[in-house]
Amino acid sequence: QWDPMITTLPGLYLVSVGVARPLAWLFGWTGSIACSTGMLRFINLLFSVGNFYLLYLLFCRLHPKSKAVSGFQRILSTLTLALFPTLYFFTFLYYTDPGSVFFTLFSYLMCLYGNHKTSALLGFCGFMFRQTNIVWTVFCAGNVVAEKLNEVWKTELLKKKDEKISSIKGSFSDLIRVLRFLIEYLISAQNLIKLIALTWPYVLVVVVFFAFVFINGGIVVGDRSSHEACLHFPQLFYFLSFTLFFSFPHLLTPTKVKKFLQTFRKYPLRYCLIAVISLFLIWKFTYVHKYLLADNRHYTFYVWRKVFQRHELVKYMLVPVYMFAGWSFADNLKSKPIFWILVYFVCLFAVTVPQKLLEFRYFILPYLIYRLNIPFPSLYKQLLELVLYIFVNVATFYLFLNKTFQWPNSEEEQRFMW
Repeated sequence: QWDPMITTLPGLYLVSVGVARPLAWLFGWTGSIACSTGMLRFINLLFSVGNFYLLYLLFCRLHPKSKAVSGFQRILSTLTLALFPTLYFFTFLYYTDPGSVFFTLFSYLMCLYGNHKTSALLGFCGFMFRQTNIVWTVFCAGNVVAEKLNEVWKTELLKKKDEKISSIKGSFSDLIRVLRFLIEYLISAQNLIKLIALTWPYVLVVVVFFAFVFINGGIVVGDRSSHEACLHFPQLFYFLSFTLFFSFPHLLTPTKVKKFLQTFRKYPLRYCLIAVISLFLIWKFTYVHKYLLADNRHYTFYVWRKVFQRHELVKYMLVPVYMFAGWSFADNLKSKPIFWILVYFVCLFAVTVPQKLLEFRYFILPYLIYRLNIPFPSLYKQLLELVLYIFVNVATFYLFLNKTFQWPNSEEEQRFMW
């Protein structure tokens, strides 16, 4: 049976059948046991174990052993991300998030090891859990492209004796130079053919995605009225605020605040221009979904009511917070190659901005990818991050289990959750 309110493809249900049917046959279970709530939630527990292992392998791959990074730190960071509140909560319910994260992280890991056919196949599995995961298949392809572009870029710089590879420092002129190089490289048909040859497994999955969108008449299956795409630019600001909160030991430090203020004083016109653009985007492109205003079971309902609805000017007054969060976020990624950063931000834009509904679950994957790729923080910061996650998890589970309530028009018991 298919509930018309379901908006995702049946990846989770297919995996559930693939696990429950053999177990039912092996142990002689009846359908009521094999398809019970407990058994279905057990599927996500399996995914959560897989996610823990994948996070550890990704930390090992992205941060090889060195004096600066110990094995204990990698295990601690793995444990912390495995307890990431927005993901951890849904480990115990029958939601698509743990499986979606599992296949996306697995795809990313295979991409990093150069197994691109396997990576693309796993990316397709992730797409079957949630259609927007196609963006992370593009991200994996972008990793391959970024690596190739970085090689060509370094070769070009070595040819010019008056320039050095280390000259990319994130200034505006550097960005213009990089974008000019990118355009010149991509307008060449020969270069495009080379890139397609490197990324053809991912290209194939993207072609399948566009075929699905064409046949389906849109990206959403089921209830489309509540999931309309739009240009919701403030979603980027919400994501940056979300990241600032959950990653505050890394982003919100006295050193970073001081450095941000120094940068602001050095380039006041640039930051004033960014502020004006941000104000305009908030003014013209803020959308409020009906679920955000009506569904009082979720954090977002209270964040919106207690913060954004206090006064019409609040959403504009938060621009300095967004600017600091964005600067600190980008500053933490400066150790990555410039083309990787461009790919990540394009994918971040693609996965957040088209969403009309403010929903913290949409931020899980971009947050995890960011957190995996920043330099390893000190042990003190890692422990602080872990304590924050445990505190939020305990509070959320307490509210979910003990603070039930009823809606006036429904006899069903309602629970507070993410």
